[in-house]
Amino acid sequence: MGSTVGRRAKYLLLLVGLAAAGCGTGSGNLSAGAGSGAATAIALSTAATAARQRTPTATAGGQCTTFPSDNIWNQDISKLPVDPHSSQYIASIGSQSFLHPDFGSEPAYGIPYNVVSGTPPRVHVSFQYADESDPGPYPIPARPAIEIGSDRHLLILDTQNCYLYELYAAQQSANGSWKAGSGAIWNLRSNALRPAGWTSADAAGLPIFPGLVRYDEVASGRIDHALRFTVALTRDSYIWPARHDASSSGNPDYPPMGLRLRLKASINISGFPPQDQVILTALKVYGMIVADNGSNWYISGASDNRWNDDVLNQLKAIPGSDFEVVDTSSLQINPNSGQTR
Repeated sequence: MGSTVGRRAKYLLLLVGLAAAGCGTGSGNLSAGAGSGAATAIALSTAATAARQRTPTATAGGQCTTFPSDNIWNQDISKLPVDPHSSQYIASIGSQSFLHPDFGSEPAYGIPYNVVSGTPPRVHVSFQYADESDPGPYPIPARPAIEIGSDRHLLILDTQNCYLYELYAAQQSANGSWKAGSGAIWNLRSNALRPAGWTSADAAGLPIFPGLVRYDEVASGRIDHALRFTVALTRDSYIWPARHDASSSGNPDYPPMGLRLRLKASINISGFPPQDQVILTALKVYGMIVADNGSNWYISGASDNRWNDDVLNQLKAIPGSDFEVVDTSSLQINPNSGQTR
């Protein structure tokens, strides 16, 4: 783990690593690109009743849920106790800094994802960090949507077989071959975590897709999972369900990877637009997880041309002092599983 942390600190790399689940045999044709059509195709978030029936199934329509209903990503943490070190963590992240939606209507702003189903061709990917990567092969579409910028995350959702594929620093060579920093494959039917000490597309060793704010779920009026967010200064440790850290600092006031925060129940959100209220309600009920190093209070979402950026920007009125850290240890059954009590 130490050598991996050093590489990340030196090169500011956010690696994608090996998922605990195997790669499976599913494949498919590209059924949607990033954002706008993808969430409709997979129906990852619907009405509250459907949200309670999360056990993933592969249906004729190619619909999956994101991990089982008892997975840590999907748990209501609104009643959990406040972490005794909460105030110090919040101060280190920035109590007077503000929430920032790191996504919007522009393709360059947010993390896109691709949806495949059926029997698409699978390709071999060469990895810079093969020792922490799932060898694949990966069902990369012919013209995949890739995150714009240095991280170049490539997320692929196989809706027929319920697998999630994530690559970091994905690049296609002139000869058509693919290479990446590293890669992870997640079985969406499984609660298995990655090997302890292993990274992923997030520095915390967690998947990216489950923590994204997606337009269709906001339009449905409900987000039923935790969100992903970044912090500039983290500690050289991680807590469940994270599996990896990316810091050389032992400062106890810096948050460890995997730390869960929630918007305080007392915060009045009635004055925000309905779209923002959905996001803020999710932050009260499901919270957000420290998943990577980056700008403070930046929550991640999928780019989608249907977002109203003026509405999203009103989220920037929420200061860090409106959040608190929660203690999720009571939910843990097994440190190597995301399953909760």
